[in-house]
Amino acid sequence: MVEITQTQLTELTEPMWRIRLRLLSRSFIENWRLFKEYPIGIIGLGIIVIFGLMALAHPILMKYVWEPRVYDPVIGYDISILAHPSPPSSTHLLGTDPLGRDVLSQLLYGTRFGFSLGISAALVSVIVSTTIGALSAYYGGLVDVIFMRLADVVIMLPFIAILIVLSALIEFNGFSLALVYGLLVGFGGQTIVIKSQALSIKVKPYIEAARAAGGSDWHIIFTHLIPNLMPLSFLYMMFTVTGAVFAEAALSFFGLLNIRMSWGIMINTAQAAGYLLAGPEYLHLMLPAGLAITLLCSSFYMVGRALDEVVNPRLRQR
Repeated sequence: MVEITQTQLTELTEPMWRIRLRLLSRSFIENWRLFKEYPIGIIGLGIIVIFGLMALAHPILMKYVWEPRVYDPVIGYDISILAHPSPPSSTHLLGTDPLGRDVLSQLLYGTRFGFSLGISAALVSVIVSTTIGALSAYYGGLVDVIFMRLADVVIMLPFIAILIVLSALIEFNGFSLALVYGLLVGFGGQTIVIKSQALSIKVKPYIEAARAAGGSDWHIIFTHLIPNLMPLSFLYMMFTVTGAVFAEAALSFFGLLNIRMSWGIMINTAQAAGYLLAGPEYLHLMLPAGLAITLLCSSFYMVGRALDEVVNPRLRQR
């Protein structure tokens, strides 16, 4: 007679959610161990954390440290300075712009907007591409043809040009831009990649076992297929953030976004006032916003490259 220990009895009676949580924790620890092997990913993650702290710092500084009438990113003005733009000083660490507004305050405010926009657009694209890719791979036939031809059309479209045209029809703000950009990416090339991965998962034995056990199509898709696509979807989410941040900067530079302040508006303000190529003494008007766009886009790209090494076993170092 086989005796069952108390530990084994506890494991047999353990709730399913606790088992899944434990397995998820083990998977996260293993993936984090692999991720740490790639310095490029750690550097990118560190830069993202810095930008996240910058985004959190602005409302705190405005409430407890800075005087709103001086440091507000849109309507602030320092009357103690006779001529604007002014160079960096102890009161304005990055100087002021041609309208007398603090450049550091604008940079921090733009960080909050760019960060939230990129993450929102990426979440929309992940939801759309993962769902469409899973449905196309599972059902095939007419469903696959319709979605894949739509993806081919979206891939051929120049995103920035399409967004400029749409801005004449839609009043873009942060939410609407994130939604439109996320849909364009989600219905485009990202869907094709997710679908190809879903096709390889569709033929796995556990999918056949679930079907033989009487599982419905929707149960198989949302319980077995989509969860196994999420690592790849999360990888492409990193690259979507990069494109969304760049698109926001381009549209706000052209004045096509209905927002208070962003990095693109900062560059546009300096360009409109004639300081774009005015000399090194006016670099504080262009360099902070331009460097912020470059670093934030690069950081998500670096994290994406490191995640690619983790998600794709064939790329891992042996």
